[in-house]
Amino acid sequence: MNDKIVIRGARENNLKHVSLDIPKHKLVVLTGPSGSGKSTLAMDTLQRECQRQYMESMGMAADQVGKPKVDSIVGLSPSISVGQHVTNRNPRSTVGTVTDIYTYLRVVYEKLGERPCSSCGRTVPPSPAKDAESPAIGDEDGGGFQKYVDCPHCGHTMKKLERSHFSFNKPEGACETCSGLGSVASLDLDAVFNPERSLLDGGVTFWFEMLAKYQVSTLAAAASHYGIPFDPDKPLKEFAPALRDLLYYGVESEEFVRHVPGVKPPKAVGQGKFEGVVTGIWRRYKEKNGESGEAALFHEEICPDCRGARLKRESLLVRVNGASIADVSGWSLETAFAWLNRLLQGLGPDDKSIAEALLHDLLVRLRRITDVGLGYLSLDRQAVTLSGGEAQRLRLASILGSGLTGVLYILDEPTAGLHPRDTAGLIQVLKQLRDLGNTVLVIEHDVEMMRAADHVIDMGPGAGSFGGRVVGQGTLDDLVASPESVTGAYLRDELARAVEPRRRRPGNGRWLTIHDAYERNLKHITVSFPLGCLVSVTGVSGSGKSTLLFDLLAAGGRDGQKRRGCERITGLDAIGQMVTVDQSPIGRMSRSNVATYTDVFTLLRSLFAGLPEAKSAKLTSKHFSFNTPGGRCETCQGLGVVSMNMHFLPDLEVRCPDCRGRRFKDEVLRVIYKGFTISDLLDMTVQESLPLLQDQDKIAGIIGLLCEVGLGYLQWGQSVRTLSGGEGQRLRLAKELSGRTKNHTLYLLDEPSTGLHPADTRQLVVLLNKLVDAGNTVIVVEHNVDVIRESDWVVDIGPEGGEAGGSVVAAGTPETVAAVDASHTGRYLKTALAGAGTV
Repeated sequence: MNDKIVIRGARENNLKHVSLDIPKHKLVVLTGPSGSGKSTLAMDTLQRECQRQYMESMGMAADQVGKPKVDSIVGLSPSISVGQHVTNRNPRSTVGTVTDIYTYLRVVYEKLGERPCSSCGRTVPPSPAKDAESPAIGDEDGGGFQKYVDCPHCGHTMKKLERSHFSFNKPEGACETCSGLGSVASLDLDAVFNPERSLLDGGVTFWFEMLAKYQVSTLAAAASHYGIPFDPDKPLKEFAPALRDLLYYGVESEEFVRHVPGVKPPKAVGQGKFEGVVTGIWRRYKEKNGESGEAALFHEEICPDCRGARLKRESLLVRVNGASIADVSGWSLETAFAWLNRLLQGLGPDDKSIAEALLHDLLVRLRRITDVGLGYLSLDRQAVTLSGGEAQRLRLASILGSGLTGVLYILDEPTAGLHPRDTAGLIQVLKQLRDLGNTVLVIEHDVEMMRAADHVIDMGPGAGSFGGRVVGQGTLDDLVASPESVTGAYLRDELARAVEPRRRRPGNGRWLTIHDAYERNLKHITVSFPLGCLVSVTGVSGSGKSTLLFDLLAAGGRDGQKRRGCERITGLDAIGQMVTVDQSPIGRMSRSNVATYTDVFTLLRSLFAGLPEAKSAKLTSKHFSFNTPGGRCETCQGLGVVSMNMHFLPDLEVRCPDCRGRRFKDEVLRVIYKGFTISDLLDMTVQESLPLLQDQDKIAGIIGLLCEVGLGYLQWGQSVRTLSGGEGQRLRLAKELSGRTKNHTLYLLDEPSTGLHPADTRQLVVLLNKLVDAGNTVIVVEHNVDVIRESDWVVDIGPEGGEAGGSVVAAGTPETVAAVDASHTGRYLKTALAGAGTV
């Protein structure tokens, strides 16, 4: 029994009394169609039972966590789950800070850094600091106990720079202009004011009618108080300077006071107090940490003082091995590794005693990250910009250094966003974890990962209520031989697939061209995309694909207009509209779920409010909302769960003890539609709800689209925060398609196949082809060979990631790219076009 985890009678969510033995100390892959029950088995059953048993072992009450619906689980180990969700939204967090590599680097610069003397300009080598009770030069606090160093050439005294001076999160080191963020927010006044219109006719673009009337009356009172003529029907361009500054900045601003010097502003609105439009926008923006309703009116600009380096000038002047700490932070991790290695090899005897162990540790940490395919990242990359797969692999790299044994690691699709070329390195990392004496359970769709696994478990055969069973297990060869295995059926079909050239669309004769692209690592490349085609942009991770497509093409602008990052873009005049669907989170609020995001919940509330039981109880659509008081449970405020403090672990969400997870008050739950409450509907999957709602045309149409993009397994009440990047993207795509126009639309998609079983990917390709056949253009950033080989045109960027990327390796039909020896994508494409090879 010690060599396996024994599960008996698991029936959580859609699991159908699953009984299963999972071998311990092995690399185990859990696969199957999206929604088949993989995550339910791994996360909601195994992981939750591990948490419950942990709490009991610590003497904590585990009642609220709730035992998963399973008869028994024997042989569990302590578990660590590594998911795809990016939880760190702090703009100050970078790859360097979350991995602690930047902290180590700061110590290197403190110990080994050289800088020019501020008096004679000659280099001052690192030297021990002297203490003094007098303030150091440039010290602003006017006293205290300071450290300083003498310049050996001229005797000039300079303040000793310590590790805090190399931190952009501490006042000693942070650039004072941007507070260490590297960028400053700028309000776009052209987006706020329309000088051609009056205040009552849209002069302030975001004032709706009632707000405009109120603000105009307040502004009129202020203008009257100060004796400034004011005509509300005049266009803004005709405002006198005093009135314009009053409107923009309010009565307490320096801009306005210069017009009426020496006059104190009144305190009451009726006497003429007016905050100012710009002043109010900035206040709300700062109070809500950049998430106010007017956040779209702001744009980020590189800090004019530090030029994005985040640090003060004195810190940026320090050099180690010829580079500043900002230089090293901006390099790819692979380049930084090579630089550190040269630094280590060139250490003198004195420096070795100071920094040799430190540099060894840094090199080991960097090597772990490059081993999981993230060598193209830089230390200054904001953590919030990482995809779910990147964040997961970054955490996986840190786990490798822990040296733990006897642990159950549960990983959710670690290959997400990874080029097939880099999958082999990730597999080796997982095998290292296994060889330390751990059990590694991976939820995965990648065939190469399955091939490398010691044991594969296939769930299915379908999604939601059509899944929840083990339909095959063993090696990949065993699955191919299994008559029930969904994965095996896909592989059998691939092996038997007829090898015949696919006809490629020629396009509509128009081309979209990005001229001389040089943003980030792009090497002044010119790239053309045929319109009226399905186009894949490929290349290894970090090669420049997303920069080309999303930072340049999706940035908008007029046809042929010169823009940042490239010379110009031509061909935009042939496009009616552009729809960008990337993998950024689609919601940060726990209240946003699949039903609310797709607007289905509004339709459901109206449906329930129109029922006779609701009318007799005087319940309106408001009572069927869990977002507002009235009909919701106030204990959990309509969420169905409450947070429980886990002390040393992250807070745990447990079922609400009052409504028992049903979100609403009893009087609301008495209203029934075809035998179901509104809470029951939120607990249903999209696909399960179709028979119940098929006579509701609007809802049925949205259900059809969600199923078409492979999301029929999602529950209506599932929080959008729990969705992977690929799921969120396909949800966005379905929402866009529900309001589709007849104009030629350019769809830009970022790895839409992420999180899809190979069998489901085929359905996605069918949908993308439908969009193209309807007269649109679809351009996808993709690593999935099944999508790439079905494309009409492929642009391969590379050949490597980071500075070694940014060039066009190949462009043309899949057959053309497959014939290019220098293309990493081409090698895998050649096999796929030939019939997928052998299992």
